[in-house]
Amino acid sequence: MAKSRAEADHVEQEEPEEPSENGFVREFDHQEEESERSDAVGSSEDEGSSGEGEKDGEDDEEIHQSAEESDSSEDEVAPRNTIGEVPLEWYKDEEHIGFDITGKKISKQARKDKIDSFLAGVDDSKNWRKIYDEYNDEEVELTKEEIRIIRRLLKGRTPHAEVDPYAPYVDWFDWEDKGHPLSNAPEPKRRFIPSKWEQKKVVQYVRAIRKGLIKFDKPKEEPRFYLLWGDDSSVAENKRHGLSYIPAPKPKLAGHEESYNPSIEYIPTQEEMNSYQLMYEEDRPKYIPRRYESLRSVPAYENSLKEGFDRCLDLYLCPRTRKKRINIDPESLKPKLPSKKDLKPYPLTCYLEYRGHSGPVNSISIEVSGQWIASGSTDGTVRLWEVETGRCLRVWDVGEAVQHLAWNPLPELPILAVSAGHKVHLLNTGLGDAEEKMRIKELLHVEEVLTDDAGNSVAAVSWVQHEKHDGITLEHLKTVSTVEWHRKGDYFSTVMPSGDSRAVLIHQLSKKHTANPIKKLRAPAVSAVFHPTRPFFFVSTKKNVRVYDLSKNKLIKKLDPGLREVSSIAIHPGGDNVIVGSKEGKMCWFDMDLSSQPYKRLPAHPKDITNVAFHRSYPLFASCSDDCTAYVFHGMVYSDLNQNPLIVPLEILHGHTSSNGRGVLDCKFHPRQPWLFTAGADSVIKLYCH
Repeated sequence: MAKSRAEADHVEQEEPEEPSENGFVREFDHQEEESERSDAVGSSEDEGSSGEGEKDGEDDEEIHQSAEESDSSEDEVAPRNTIGEVPLEWYKDEEHIGFDITGKKISKQARKDKIDSFLAGVDDSKNWRKIYDEYNDEEVELTKEEIRIIRRLLKGRTPHAEVDPYAPYVDWFDWEDKGHPLSNAPEPKRRFIPSKWEQKKVVQYVRAIRKGLIKFDKPKEEPRFYLLWGDDSSVAENKRHGLSYIPAPKPKLAGHEESYNPSIEYIPTQEEMNSYQLMYEEDRPKYIPRRYESLRSVPAYENSLKEGFDRCLDLYLCPRTRKKRINIDPESLKPKLPSKKDLKPYPLTCYLEYRGHSGPVNSISIEVSGQWIASGSTDGTVRLWEVETGRCLRVWDVGEAVQHLAWNPLPELPILAVSAGHKVHLLNTGLGDAEEKMRIKELLHVEEVLTDDAGNSVAAVSWVQHEKHDGITLEHLKTVSTVEWHRKGDYFSTVMPSGDSRAVLIHQLSKKHTANPIKKLRAPAVSAVFHPTRPFFFVSTKKNVRVYDLSKNKLIKKLDPGLREVSSIAIHPGGDNVIVGSKEGKMCWFDMDLSSQPYKRLPAHPKDITNVAFHRSYPLFASCSDDCTAYVFHGMVYSDLNQNPLIVPLEILHGHTSSNGRGVLDCKFHPRQPWLFTAGADSVIKLYCH
């Protein structure tokens, strides 16, 4: 047996040593060689190989026997430290390591310093085998067998050399003449059908639950009481910190710029010092570097008294508060918006251009069927275009710059209302069949009548027959800025910003009558729009939007956008949401059912917003600005009143060029397709398609 162990050690010594990064293995080998060399002193060098083998075998038996004895003794001996499973780092600054069962302190043993450890390593050749047992507070000496096991583990081998982890596998089963596995019985039928006894057990449980024989644990009720003057977090914080004293912040320490002997390149020149005097006091450096020959030459700091006084004022007058730090993921603060791919279709690229005007195109309007588009320009002309081909069908010369135009919303009445200067022209476009043309001709015929809505001596509007354009002209007292039709096609409104008490008028086409329902406006009117389904009338001034009930002739709501100056307004087809554009580039979305304050403010454009528009059937709205761009948004309004509207920016449309500081002057959606028309100051009308 001794011989076999010697051979195993010999084989183990012949294994190639792998380099170690930490040098631990090399140190073990070196120390072991020294220990073996010291153990071999006194032996004869001329002894034969057989005698050396026998002696090595005897040494291995002794080592093995001592290791077994040490292992058994260590297993039997209980831990000397009886403090229990307590972290020792609790007592790292104490003179004891805890308490025993009786409550007495367990004192620490005197630890060796660096010099004693070094001398012990020099005097004792086996000192490298000793390790410190922190739990029992003692030094333990490792045996040779334990050192050998550690060395093999560091090399990634098995702890014992006798174990072969890659021994060949011996298959004891006889596979000859065996064509099938040991058991090839078919699965029984009971494994594929539900268990009858389990079903009966479930039925018993159900009946017991229904009769109340089996009762479940009731959920714990939360306490209904609460703190009247504070929340639980503040109370817990006060208990944790004790009194409400907050230490004052420490004063700022001196930096490198206040060195008494800086380098020459850090000393400012006279020109730099003169430039410091021209700066604002808050931008001026508080200390200018200077150079002194020695530290005793440094004078007293001239601002020490002032800085001390300012600090005393801060300590006395500035209140101190604790900031509640809340760890919030910044990504969670971002709104979760759907992808643009899921929101298609919406206008993306320019598909067609309509050219023919010689001046900026102020307004455009699309016929209700979507086949025709009308445009008005500052060159005094109104043009009728075919949408799909871009062909100009007809041109009217009204003699003045066109401010605004609008199609009649009824498909059987293709009448165009155009505001130019002090006049509003109702033009017969000549579209439709013969019966519709005859009806329109009768509707646009009027005797020269002077109508006064309030019975005053001065007429508000004059209805005059215009033979040249085969229509009617309404002559106003002031310049008309906008014209809007009612959904039934019989009423339309006009806005005169400088008309004072007659700024907003409502006209009836069938009776050739004009009414002035709104006589008191505290600010100049900008535009007026009819509600799509209810008898409400929206009048936007430069500061707010006023909502009137025409059936009761009274003000029912006032929307306050909080903008510098309102420029345009649009009503959602559902009638419960309104968007307002301003001349500072911001848009406000109002939810009529929610509040009179904006639901959301959208800082869209860097320049003035000229117009905003809703799509009649798609969840889209757009805005155009003088920055030569048009922004397209997704605006979904839900029928559930508990769910807020979803607003997602989609696309920024470019293509127009600036002219005299103006960009895109008007934008309108196609009534049936997700297309957007834009009119620019560059005399071009563009069609953007998906």
